[in-house]
Amino acid sequence: MRKSLLTTALLAALPFAGVAHAGDGPISANLTITTDYVFRGITQSQGKPALQGGFDYAHESGLYIGTWGSNVGWVNDIAKTNNSLELDLYVGYAGEAGPLSYDVGVIQYYYPGDKIAGTPSPDSTEVYLSLGWQFLELKYSHAVSKHLFGWTGTNGEKTRNSNYLELNAEYEVAPTWTLSAHVGHQRIRKNSDATYTDWGLGISKDVGFGTVAFSYSDSDANGSCALGQPYCFGSNGKNAAGDRYVLSFTKEF
Repeated sequence: MRKSLLTTALLAALPFAGVAHAGDGPISANLTITTDYVFRGITQSQGKPALQGGFDYAHESGLYIGTWGSNVGWVNDIAKTNNSLELDLYVGYAGEAGPLSYDVGVIQYYYPGDKIAGTPSPDSTEVYLSLGWQFLELKYSHAVSKHLFGWTGTNGEKTRNSNYLELNAEYEVAPTWTLSAHVGHQRIRKNSDATYTDWGLGISKDVGFGTVAFSYSDSDANGSCALGQPYCFGSNGKNAAGDRYVLSFTKEF
């Protein structure tokens, strides 16, 4: 699940809207090493380290396109075989209207590998809209693919039209130091048991040659493996949606 670089404080744990603009040119890149890959309050790398990176092209008109990738651990042998990677592709338009900033676009989450027969595909597509004001940002993401990340309804229904609403904040408390906060609500269509709320806090420090960040996240998601992905790590039943402490280093180019 692609993380943008509006802020790097919660880069390894919390999703923020916006487009990466590192440097003066239209092309930017980012590279992150993190102790865990957490998205919407749930670890995607089974609590293990992840290497992440992406490229963005942003036109002066506000149009942008980009790609982002990370190693993951939940897809293999659950939804696909021979999988250890997530690749995201997104395109959108960002700009400002008076005191407000906005960002609207579409993102495709793709997990290479061979799909396991009889299981819903984890590959997902969302459209999103975010509005920003000063240090606050409100973002809404809406699933338009048949299933959202392999989730199904209580009786196996499609989960198209599931949605995620989040409020994010970032505030520079001192030069090179930024505090961040996040709260989000994931609604899974026709599956109230899988619907949950997540939250988190973080702090980052620009050290000149990159940004070091430390974050905490948690959720009220049910940790039962009876619900399947994404709440457990396969057979050991370890909760993938519990509290997480993440340390990361990010370099922008």
